[in-house]
Amino acid sequence: MTLYDSCMDLTARVLEDDKIRLEPLTREHLAEWCRVGLDADIWKWYTIAPITTPEMMRDYIELLLNQQAEGTTIPFVTRDKVSGRVVGGTRYLNIEPERRKVEIGSTWIGREWRRTHVNSHAKLLMLRYAFGTLGCVRVELRTDALNAPSRAAIGRLGATFEGILRKHAETASGRWRDTAVFSILDSEWPAVRAGLEARIAGHAAANA
Repeated sequence: MTLYDSCMDLTARVLEDDKIRLEPLTREHLAEWCRVGLDADIWKWYTIAPITTPEMMRDYIELLLNQQAEGTTIPFVTRDKVSGRVVGGTRYLNIEPERRKVEIGSTWIGREWRRTHVNSHAKLLMLRYAFGTLGCVRVELRTDALNAPSRAAIGRLGATFEGILRKHAETASGRWRDTAVFSILDSEWPAVRAGLEARIAGHAAANA
């Protein structure tokens, strides 16, 4: 079976709710990503070198678009609908249509928008689409094993911790990264969805 024999439709589409809009990445998003993303701290846990110049951001966008053309990733720009501003990015990656599996990751958010509604809404949109439209039976979420805040955030989503891939990837600094792996299965999705929706509703009520 080839990638395109699968019933999984990998066409990039806008995903949105009342707070967040995930827009398929294009080259025209360069300036908006540069306004929020040229911050070395954002890229601290990535295996690539920190993106700190417009030229590096342009090259990163080209890399993602090339991977999208190969069918291995679907990158999104994260826009806060309340302010209208682009606040970060995220993507589906390691797409395996024959196994009905995707990973949600490479998520970054500008400093001003961390620990706000942004991440919860974006994850709910992507999980809904993965299970409801793409027909996934498994969604993975991975992070550097040393990144405690990210591991805690993934845990709060309701994902199950599966273990550590030791010496999984070499970073730009030469450090070998151990990767923490989490997953959500289609059978677990209804309970995870209910919990995430309740968290979002509670946050909205607290900030009303």
